[in-house]
Amino acid sequence: MNPIKVYICGVGGKMGREVVRAVTGQEDMMLAGGYDVAFTGMDLGKLGGCGTAGMVVDKELAQGLDDSRPDVVVDFTHAGALRKNLPLYFERKTSLVIGTTGLTHEELEDLSEVCEKQSLGCLVAPNFAIGAVLMMRFSRTAARYMEGAEIIEFHHTGKKDAPSGTAMRTAEGIGDEAGFLDRPEHGSELVSGARGATVGPVKIHSVRLSGFMAHQEVIFGGDGQTLTIRHDSLDRSSFMPGVVLAIRHVYRNKGCVVGLDSIMEW
Repeated sequence: MNPIKVYICGVGGKMGREVVRAVTGQEDMMLAGGYDVAFTGMDLGKLGGCGTAGMVVDKELAQGLDDSRPDVVVDFTHAGALRKNLPLYFERKTSLVIGTTGLTHEELEDLSEVCEKQSLGCLVAPNFAIGAVLMMRFSRTAARYMEGAEIIEFHHTGKKDAPSGTAMRTAEGIGDEAGFLDRPEHGSELVSGARGATVGPVKIHSVRLSGFMAHQEVIFGGDGQTLTIRHDSLDRSSFMPGVVLAIRHVYRNKGCVVGLDSIMEW
């Protein structure tokens, strides 16, 4: 059986470099190429810290895709770049793993329609850490029984979006299950934003400080009790088992799904 040819867009970023290491460590995958405007010409293996790969970061994405003809593209860029990249992927009918956050619900619906029409596999996930997916799953269950919930998410200062995609998806999942949708607010904010951002029935508080990587607490309250569900990613390697799982899924399955939980067994 031929290995899955994987192309990485955003290969010079911290996540992109981890994906290089993860892909080269799989027996059923091979590194097909990579693109990152800031690292053109650098050896992909050296960029990923896993020796010399004998291929360099492409100067142009379109040409790189044409030359490598990958089975799957992994995109860890940013929403603006992804919007420009998607037509190139669609033209070449390439299956996709998207770790870029910031797409709207309408854009996700459009993405799903294109994948359906072209019989492409696609997975979009705000978080590829298995533990984070479990945190979101457990939070949905807890929301059925507790009176209220708030989320505190902690990230490094380089995090571009707030709230994080994981926090948003967690809040939306809680809202789908919760029986406290119309819970009244008491008191007032002396300083605007003191109570955090409101997503459905949930308040989200975003912390951005040096020393953190990716962490989230979901705190539930009830009569005389609280329940805290927390996940900590201490290293970006924590995301790689999920990325590898996603690559295998989109290679073998058609259609677009959102969230790693969509392809996990429950």
